[in-house]
Amino acid sequence: MASIRRTLSPLYHNRPGGAAPSPSQKGTTKQHNSPQLLSRRGPWRRPFYQFLAFFLIGFLLGMTPYGQIDDMNGTDHSTFQIKPPSNVKREEIGVDGVSFVAEDLDLVVPRKLVIVVTPTYNRAMQAYYLNRVAQTLRLVEPPVLWIVVEGNAASFETSEILRKTGVMYRHLVCKRNMTSFKDRGVHQRNTALEHIELHKLDGIVYFADDDNVYSLDLFRSLREIRRFGTWPVAMLAPSKNKAILEGPVCNGSQVIGWHTNEKSKRVRRFHVDMSGFAFNSTILWDPKRWKRPFSHPTRQLDTVKEGFQETTFIEQVVADESDMEGVPPACSRILNWHLHLDALDVPYPQGWVMQKNLEAVVTVR
Repeated sequence: MASIRRTLSPLYHNRPGGAAPSPSQKGTTKQHNSPQLLSRRGPWRRPFYQFLAFFLIGFLLGMTPYGQIDDMNGTDHSTFQIKPPSNVKREEIGVDGVSFVAEDLDLVVPRKLVIVVTPTYNRAMQAYYLNRVAQTLRLVEPPVLWIVVEGNAASFETSEILRKTGVMYRHLVCKRNMTSFKDRGVHQRNTALEHIELHKLDGIVYFADDDNVYSLDLFRSLREIRRFGTWPVAMLAPSKNKAILEGPVCNGSQVIGWHTNEKSKRVRRFHVDMSGFAFNSTILWDPKRWKRPFSHPTRQLDTVKEGFQETTFIEQVVADESDMEGVPPACSRILNWHLHLDALDVPYPQGWVMQKNLEAVVTVR
């Protein structure tokens, strides 16, 4: 009897014995292969679930309070409050029956510009005076503008001093023909006033002669002036044997009288030294804002007697004492000194530079 033999597929040639598996063997094979398939799909699942469980446990432990932290003083801080900054203004506003709180932060107010006007001229003590004023202005909080005015021409020595001061400055020249010491200071200050008016510089103008002594508190007080401020000045009498106090008597910031010791000056309207007052620069180029009674430019006069330039100038700026502010309040402090210590007609080397050795020299043995 002829027998029919089926050939095995190539899949089964590698099996031992070459025989096809029975159905029972197939089920056994599936049972042995199922753990192997699970081992290929499942190794990442168990670590993932373990990580998730530990993460949740750690999170819950971290959120659980275990104790109370007391400060060094033993005070109770059981409540935590978030307070607004001190520079926040809170205002309750109601609109259509709904109220809400509006908060405005205080803006930083910029400091006023202090415009210091200094007339100067070539003399023996000029370098000392200018350097002393410059060292004071360097300590003043900015912004500060130092306007230095010379007569006829700008000297090289003055320019060198100004460049080395570290202070913002403008070096001006007065072209007017100045025949006397009195006229020289008047015209130089007027040159600075014309410059301020032309460029509309906004700040507080102060006439600071180079031979005076100034305190830092003076320049801090200048920024508090609104229109016109004045204060007493300590002066050394021309005889240099006594001190004179000249300036306002104040009740708070209100000017109620004047200090003066010179009988010849009692006819003046305002008893103020040139370095004893300051004013808002907008008076020069915006007179309508201050309702000034004069329409002509505000300038110092060279047609009045010496010692009356201050009062005639102030009369163009204010009507009376009600427009003035005492600086500081009560005018109880001396903020600058006028000493009259200039040495006249003293020979000195040009630019304070020694071109050759001195004649009297002690040789080194």
